Amino acid sequence: MDNIKNDQYFVGKIQDDLAFIIKHMNDVDQEELAHNELLLDSMMFRLIQISENARKLSDEFRLSEHPGIPWIAMFGLRNRIVHDYGSVDLSIIYDTLKNSIPELYNQLCEEMN
Repeated sequence: MDNIKNDQYFVGKIQDDLAFIIKHMNDVDQEELAHNELLLDSMMFRLIQISENARKLSDEFRLSEHPGIPWIAMFGLRNRIVHDYGSVDLSIIYDTLKNSIPELYNQLCEEMN
């Protein structure tokens, strides 16, 4: 596959993970997320996957074609989750899941059309 096809594939995977988060966080408050280990682990796994797939996108796609997407923030959050730098702040994770993820999904969908 050439870079364009690779980019399309990985953007599709990112969009799927974003949609999964939006669907499963729809009626969840921070307290419920804090007490539901399976949901929290699932959501953090999806955040990690989003970043991992974003790293597989070509530099041209990320830097030249879509510089408005918060790529660096995605990578930073992934590192915090994976490496547990001082433990992950649940309020940041919750805010990301409830606010940043829907915004990112909409932004990515708009830019891909």
